[in-house]
Amino acid sequence: MALSWALAALSLLPLLNAQSPVCANLTAAPITNATLDQISGKWFYLASAFRNPEFNQSARTIHAAFFYFTPNHTDDTILLGEYLTIGNKCIYNSSYLKVQRENGTLSKHESGKEQFADLLLTKDPRIFMLGFSLRDEQNKGLSFYADKAEVTEEQMRVFHEAITCLGMQTSEIHYTDAKKDLCGPLEKQQKEERQKAKEGHTALD
Repeated sequence: MALSWALAALSLLPLLNAQSPVCANLTAAPITNATLDQISGKWFYLASAFRNPEFNQSARTIHAAFFYFTPNHTDDTILLGEYLTIGNKCIYNSSYLKVQRENGTLSKHESGKEQFADLLLTKDPRIFMLGFSLRDEQNKGLSFYADKAEVTEEQMRVFHEAITCLGMQTSEIHYTDAKKDLCGPLEKQQKEERQKAKEGHTALD
């Protein structure tokens, strides 16, 4: 579904000085092992703006969301485990993203084709963005992620400036609300189950 990729597609990221036809501050850099380590762990999906109708509609159904990135340096993939609060339900999805190191992109097979996103790191390692079809006026989009459910004004300003840089309006932004999250209990349950399984394996050893 476009829904999950709009989040990660799970983030969840650099504002560099390199020049780009789209925007001087929105250029994906090659992805290294250090990059993968930086985006590893838990992230919160906080906001997005999509011109693509399908992505836009999907994003607006999400009240709250967080996810885990678990990169694999060897096969250039990222295990994505995402927790979405939609309506009055928590939905958990697990999938894999492919990493295109030289291009600085992540991709996921969705709806019969490979969907790509530019990984946009910022000077602040606690936030990142994903850029979608940035050169396509009708389908471009940008999503914003942080390692906490709430961000500072300065961190949010980075996203707002990027939106403006792309020629989009802040009125196009959809924000999530961590207070509406319903996935905390499921996350806790899964953590406990993994811990019990780990302890079981240890006992067998």
